[in-house]
Amino acid sequence: MRTLMTAAALAATLSGIAAAQTRTYPPLSAYLMPRSAEIAMAESAAPANISTAATIKVLTTSGFEVARTGSNGFVCTVMRGWSAPTYTPKDFRDFVFDATLRAPICFDAVASRTVLPYYEMRTRLGMAGKTPDQITEAVGIAYASGQLPKREPVSFAYMWAADQLLGPGIGAWHPHLMVFIPYYDNASLGGNEFGHGLPQLSDDAGTPFAVVVIPVDHALFIHSPGVR
Repeated sequence: MRTLMTAAALAATLSGIAAAQTRTYPPLSAYLMPRSAEIAMAESAAPANISTAATIKVLTTSGFEVARTGSNGFVCTVMRGWSAPTYTPKDFRDFVFDATLRAPICFDAVASRTVLPYYEMRTRLGMAGKTPDQITEAVGIAYASGQLPKREPVSFAYMWAADQLLGPGIGAWHPHLMVFIPYYDNASLGGNEFGHGLPQLSDDAGTPFAVVVIPVDHALFIHSPGVR
């Protein structure tokens, strides 16, 4: 009986692995959105005094491109599922296959130089059909070889859009600040429980790509024009 149970568990595991290996992306068109709506959604990521003077980037069939040049050093865009964590939480890495995910974000001047290129590279790799494992490998090589900027200073980004969709079962979550602090882990913040309303490590703990999220008051949510 024990042998049969072990065999059944092994078969289930192999079946899950095979399913993951054969998973395919939805058509690129499913990730795209009307240009004017995307600009408005990108602007909703941060307070108007920031986003109205920021550079806006939108996703096209050839990657992100500048839709408007700003003057304050911030860059606002709408990330897709390809911006999922590179390493952890592992379950979130499959968000790359979710064409409905929309994550408006406004990077400060430092993050625009040091963090945004990482997300843009992940997006290009996803658009090329690379799997989460292939994206992880390519990003690691690019960072080690200097193709991606080193994340030495701390930087941050706003994610205050009320209409953000951060993944299945997550929805808009909270308006929050993303703080990019290389090599941080959750213990550095006091070990706050993941998913709750306290500062926590959201992505890639202990790596150069570590992200701390700091939730803010729900009253600070910003709606895209025409969306309630």
